[in-house]
Amino acid sequence: MPTTAYGALLADLAAEHAALDLVVAELDDSALALPSAAEGWSVADQLSHLAGFDEAETLALVAPDRFVAELEAIIAGGGDPVAAYTDEGRSRGGPGTRAWWQNGRATLIAAASAADPKARVPWYGPPMSAMSFLTARLMETWAHGQDVRDGLGLQPEVSERLRHVAHIGVGARTYSYAVRGLDLPDEQIDVVLTSPAGEQWSWGPGDARSTVTGSALGFCLVVTQRRHPDDTDLVVTGAAATDWIAIAQAFAGGATDGPSPTGRRSS
Repeated sequence: MPTTAYGALLADLAAEHAALDLVVAELDDSALALPSAAEGWSVADQLSHLAGFDEAETLALVAPDRFVAELEAIIAGGGDPVAAYTDEGRSRGGPGTRAWWQNGRATLIAAASAADPKARVPWYGPPMSAMSFLTARLMETWAHGQDVRDGLGLQPEVSERLRHVAHIGVGARTYSYAVRGLDLPDEQIDVVLTSPAGEQWSWGPGDARSTVTGSALGFCLVVTQRRHPDDTDLVVTGAAATDWIAIAQAFAGGATDGPSPTGRRSS
């Protein structure tokens, strides 16, 4: 039986899925083929990325040994899961890719609902708790959904679910340095954000010299590298915070650079 916190997380993940589905459910072939915000990727390509990793996460939950064996085979063969999922989606066509994602996300929620919240789940990096595993999935859904919305000229999805994305963003500070082969500065940082409902969310000791303040939306757009900090309402004070925000990366994989500033405020 899922814990209260785990059940709430599952509900939030399902709600994030539903929010994106409202955007893409009625798109025709031509709309699904439109460019997303990610260079070289269409709207349908974004859905194929989500679909492929939803399937992989389901396998990791229900058959972890098989997941590990398949991952080892991919690594040994020099394979690239992201490219493979993109190719799979393109072979299905836009509506077929949408259906793939819709089915895959439902299967993931069902598998996660039956999982032990305390279980360690294998993944492409170190194993994670089921809670962390699904929080990361919500972050990915929101971030790639942002690419879709940007491509279609729509406003960001803004809800209290952004707390999950922000929490990963703060927690990934160490990773943002490690993935670049850099040492994490000793100095702590306070992150104080205003939620969409007007509440205050905070991380850090409370008296740090370096701070990041602003809206939850602005912070989430920056740590998922969907916006340059200058295009948000974030106020960054102190060397440690300035250094981190320049390289902040909430998602796994190799080090990537965020977008250049556009001069247009998004939050």
